[in-house]
Amino acid sequence: MMLKTIDKLFKLQQNQTNIKIEMLAGFSTFLTMSYIMFINPQILHLTGMDLGAVFVATCLVAAIGSIFTGIVANYPIAVAPGMALNVYFTYVVVQALGLPWQTALGAVFISGLIFLALVLTPIRHWLVESIPECLNIGIAIGIGIFIALLALKSSGVIVASPNTFMTLGDLASLPVLLFFVGFCLIVILEHLKISGSIIISIIGVTLLGIIFKVAQFHGIFSMPPSIMPTLFAFDGKALLNTQGLSVILSFLLVVLFDSTGTLIGLSQEKVFFDDPERKNKISRALIVDSATTVVGACIGTSSVSPFIESESGIRAGGRTGLTAITVGILFLLALFLSPLAATIPEYAVAPALLFVGILMIKNVIHLNSEDLSDFVPSVVTALMIPCTFSIADGLGLGMISYVLIKLFTGKYREINWTLAILAVIFVVYFIFNK
Repeated sequence: MMLKTIDKLFKLQQNQTNIKIEMLAGFSTFLTMSYIMFINPQILHLTGMDLGAVFVATCLVAAIGSIFTGIVANYPIAVAPGMALNVYFTYVVVQALGLPWQTALGAVFISGLIFLALVLTPIRHWLVESIPECLNIGIAIGIGIFIALLALKSSGVIVASPNTFMTLGDLASLPVLLFFVGFCLIVILEHLKISGSIIISIIGVTLLGIIFKVAQFHGIFSMPPSIMPTLFAFDGKALLNTQGLSVILSFLLVVLFDSTGTLIGLSQEKVFFDDPERKNKISRALIVDSATTVVGACIGTSSVSPFIESESGIRAGGRTGLTAITVGILFLLALFLSPLAATIPEYAVAPALLFVGILMIKNVIHLNSEDLSDFVPSVVTALMIPCTFSIADGLGLGMISYVLIKLFTGKYREINWTLAILAVIFVVYFIFNK
């Protein structure tokens, strides 16, 4: 009876999936994004926030956001504190502008409320529908390149260079060799159509890392730390000035377009092309995302965003919200199993990210190279997302180029008013915040 209820609630048969596949996909997504449990606390800890409290807040907000995305939107998209957003929180708002972390959390709280108000109105439909298909494709390609670069960097295949921006790392090092083993394993298993290729690769490379002593087993169980040091610690009083309003606007723009861009990019997967509910699901997911940002500010973490690593779960067969709910439950369990989750090294996760990135880059075949007024903005978007390390910046530059090119090539009728307004907003944003 319960199985029939779950099937009906998440439309499993309609989406040609089942409970086992959805849970496996959720586990795959969780493994590829579990790093956020440790990186987010480390980044926010630089502001003076309690490390243990932020760890708990990160797990809780990821669980809440993912579970409710699954229930409300029935989409296999996981939610957690966004990397670009926590970097802005720490290095710009607190360290560069000198605001206390409590005030920064206040900015997150207020921007989240504004975001929620926007997506509860028809504006949410305008935002989704205003972005032309050529930019949607550019977003997907850009995210793919972005993921691939993150994978190569985290594995040590590429490293920073003062002369050429980036160069090859030490390819003879054991972690890099294990990365290549993991990537080849995924490709081989995918070619043989063996399900769970990503999970098998991650677990297999982790075990090899432990055997060769380049990964450390941290144990299995520990009680979660206290969340009290950051619970309801946000303070918005110091934001009632020009500087404060600028910070709020920056958080709002970044979270709005990071979330929208990521959701649209993930929805470009072929399995969702014919879904008549795609745009409604994106809109509902945005509602959950904005509400979760408000919750995150209350319990002690920076703005949240749909995670591009959700692509790994989609690739593993995830088609419904049951995948996202599985991710959320695993984050709740991670509160007690954090030492075990910490055992998985970056070079074990990186092969999955690289493979996922390559699959998203395949969207390049959908580009319309015959019409430069479509093709150029697509490429600008795709290039600027990884080059600026920001989905929001890449999308903004893509919008601006689209409007200008269409305007000066006489195709101004293809510009909708919402897109024109967004382009102007981004122009102002780039002028005063960059």
